[in-house]
Amino acid sequence: MYYSSGNYEAFAHPKKPEGVDHKSAYIIGSGLAALTAACYLVRDGQMKGEHVHVFEKDPIPGGACDGYKYDIGYVMRGGREMDNHFEVMWDLLRSIPSLETEGASVLDEYYWLNKEDPNYSLCRATVNRGEDAHTDGKFGLSDKGAMEIMKLFFTPNEQLQDKKITDFFDDEVLNSNFWLYWRTMFAFENWHSALEMKLYLKRYIHHIGGLPDFTALRFTRYNQYESIILPMVTYLKDHGVQFHYETKVVDVKFDIDGKRKQASSVVVEHAGETNAIDLTENDLLFITNGGCVESCTMGAQDKAAGFDPTIKPGNGWDLWKKIAAQDPAFGHPEKFCSDPEHSNWESATITTLDDKIPQYIQKICKRDPFSGHTVTGGIVTVKDSNWLLSWTLNRQQQFRDQPKDQLCVWVYGLFSDKPGNYVKKAMRDCTGKELCMEWLYHIGVPEDQIEELAEHSANTIPVMMPYIDAFFMPRAMGDRPDIVPEGAVNFAFLGQFAETGRDTIFTTEYSMRTGMEAVYTLLNIDRGVPEVWGSTYDVRALLDATVKLRDGKKITDMDLPLIPRLAMKEALKKIEGTDLEKILKEYNAI
Repeated sequence: MYYSSGNYEAFAHPKKPEGVDHKSAYIIGSGLAALTAACYLVRDGQMKGEHVHVFEKDPIPGGACDGYKYDIGYVMRGGREMDNHFEVMWDLLRSIPSLETEGASVLDEYYWLNKEDPNYSLCRATVNRGEDAHTDGKFGLSDKGAMEIMKLFFTPNEQLQDKKITDFFDDEVLNSNFWLYWRTMFAFENWHSALEMKLYLKRYIHHIGGLPDFTALRFTRYNQYESIILPMVTYLKDHGVQFHYETKVVDVKFDIDGKRKQASSVVVEHAGETNAIDLTENDLLFITNGGCVESCTMGAQDKAAGFDPTIKPGNGWDLWKKIAAQDPAFGHPEKFCSDPEHSNWESATITTLDDKIPQYIQKICKRDPFSGHTVTGGIVTVKDSNWLLSWTLNRQQQFRDQPKDQLCVWVYGLFSDKPGNYVKKAMRDCTGKELCMEWLYHIGVPEDQIEELAEHSANTIPVMMPYIDAFFMPRAMGDRPDIVPEGAVNFAFLGQFAETGRDTIFTTEYSMRTGMEAVYTLLNIDRGVPEVWGSTYDVRALLDATVKLRDGKKITDMDLPLIPRLAMKEALKKIEGTDLEKILKEYNAI
């Protein structure tokens, strides 16, 4: 497996891998990484669909990319923000037929939508019960704060192992608009991994200017399940791929002989029976290890989601622990799943039932929420919320069968253990109605109407996710297994807890990249995996981000001591009339 960039290999079709007709594949899980692996096995690996088996413990596919209507109401545990440089994602979705537009791919549909209805926010944050916080697109960083970010950016990864964000940032960063934008958009906590923070900075350096108003983002038309998962599952079923639902893989055994490692069997439970499937070198095994939505608890309008700090991690983690015990190369799951108090947050889906709440939404987002076009354009963060509440409305309707006079609002809070400002209870202890009351308070609904609207004008379903931020926990190299560990002959790891070394977690792109790299490695497919977009090596992107991070202030405006100031003045004289001076001026650096 190798990387490439440009059109030369992007448009090429690989030859059929040698011996693929005699191979089979078993995939544990049906999240985005697993479905991607299945798609690449079929499309580029040219494996017969009936030779591909997907084991899913739940009755439906999709993993964390959900969006369903249960008997208690609509539920979206989370949302996915896409970037125009998700190279693997677009490489695959160009081949997945749209379920709505004949002759178009999912990529075509997505591209047309975001061209015609580009995303941007008109209100990024509120205070004082629905008033615009007037962050005005400013990061509000002091020079000292900017230098703290710069220091982290240039610190080698090896020096960031097991380090926390607070080992590098103090109040100069943590009290800034920059951190408000960043932590609520990406769900970072102060105690999370400095390494992941640095990797995010490098991966999305070209989007620094788009953070305050979300112009950097793209969204699907419907929820992620209907817009992404269902088309992929349909494509796979059309090619004969076998899905085995309510089938749990409880153990995997390996034959390890020196450096050579072979998956030798998988143990599955289905309908009360336990069976072992023996594997040969020609039986490829793809393992989704861990899982950010394991052990979720769902509440209801009159029921809290709750939280148990002693909760057991769940099947994806249990399976990884059994696997990891067999070889050090298989990672260290306990680094991610042993402290749910520091890896949880709670979300909720609020469905409006009449015309009483939408007027408050429209006042804040400054758009008609029923237009079918961009509404909030990303999350609106309640800056003075004890829960650090954020909420968003993507294009409505978010579900194909959603009544046109209803809206689905997604809400989440980073501090699930804090008492609310209006409902004096921890978010995790609130029923759906109480959670809605807190949100209504923050969007400016008169207090004497809050309880009535939460009871009769909305239906709210909360979900507690104990491990949703597990991948941000401080870690060291080797804590996540390589996608294909050294010496592995017939197995690979998939998803957010597999290590590519090439991309950044908590994105659709990361999951899909692990699926592509796993298949391309095990089948030795002779076509390049698309390289990660290289903005971190582009001097133009670096200059642009540096200036915008400082709210447009030029380098020459920095408060420097006398000797560095004189040195800068002398350096600027030396580049007068050169291309270097020209590019510095073009990006407003001088």
